[in-house]
Amino acid sequence: MEWWLAYLLLGMFVGFFAGLLGIGGGLVMVPVLSFIFSAQHFPPERILHLALGTTMASIIFTSASSLRTHHAHRAVNWQVVKFITPGIILGTLGGATVAGMLSSRVLSIIVVVFIYYAATQMLLEIKPKPSRTLPGRWGMFGAGGIIGMVSSFVAIGGGLLTVPFLSICNVRLQHAIGTSAAVGFPIAVAGAIGYIVNGMAQPQPLPDYSLGYVHVPAVGWVALASMLTAPLGAKATHTMPTATLKAIFVVLLYLLGTKMLIGLF
Repeated sequence: MEWWLAYLLLGMFVGFFAGLLGIGGGLVMVPVLSFIFSAQHFPPERILHLALGTTMASIIFTSASSLRTHHAHRAVNWQVVKFITPGIILGTLGGATVAGMLSSRVLSIIVVVFIYYAATQMLLEIKPKPSRTLPGRWGMFGAGGIIGMVSSFVAIGGGLLTVPFLSICNVRLQHAIGTSAAVGFPIAVAGAIGYIVNGMAQPQPLPDYSLGYVHVPAVGWVALASMLTAPLGAKATHTMPTATLKAIFVVLLYLLGTKMLIGLF
C-alpha cells in the first residue's frame, strides 16, 4: 500500500475538522497514526511514542497557520503568552521525557482516558464559568507547566486545557481561543524536540526516515494536507450544519478511543 496516501487522507480530515470546530487534530491523529504504524510493522513497543512525536511535529505547521490568523484579528493576548510560555516549554519537554520512559500500554491508557474526556466535554458542551482573575507570573508559569505536560502526553496543541483555564480567569472567549492558538505553537515545538531527543537516545532501531520519535514522511504529508483543508473547514462553519458534523466527530472520537481500549486486552 502507498502509505503516503493514508497520511494525506488523515491530514485532509484533520485539517477540515480543525478549521470547522477550532480544535487541534491530535485527538484523531494519535490513534489513527498508531493503526497505520502498526500496519507497517513498526516496533510494537514504540508505535505510540512514534504516533505522539509525529503528531506533535505536525501540529507545528497547523498551529503556526492558526496563530497567524488569530493575530491578524487581534485576538491574541501576548501578555498572557509571554508569562505562560516558559512553563509551557518546561512542562512539555518534561512530559515528553517522561513519556519516553513509559511503556506503550501506559501511554495508551492515558491517551484513551483523555480521548473519552475530550469527547464527553464536546458532547455535553461543558464550558467553565468565570470565577477568578489571571494569576501572577508564577501562577501562570505553574499553569503553563501543567498544560504543557498533559499536552505532551496526549499530543494536543493545548486548546482543550488552555481555553478553559483562560475562560475561568475571565478572559473573553474570543481572546482565550486566539491566545490558546498562540500557546499551541511552543507546545508543538517543545513537544517535537522532546520526542526527537528521547527517541534518538533509545538503543532500539526505529523505522527508516524517523528522526527520533518523529516519522518525517508522515509529518510532511499530514501537514501539507491539513494546511490545505483547514481553510475549507473554516468556510464550512458558515454553510454546513456544524452541530451535525460535530456530533459525527464526537462519535468518531468514542470509536477510536474504544478501539484503542480493546487493543489493550
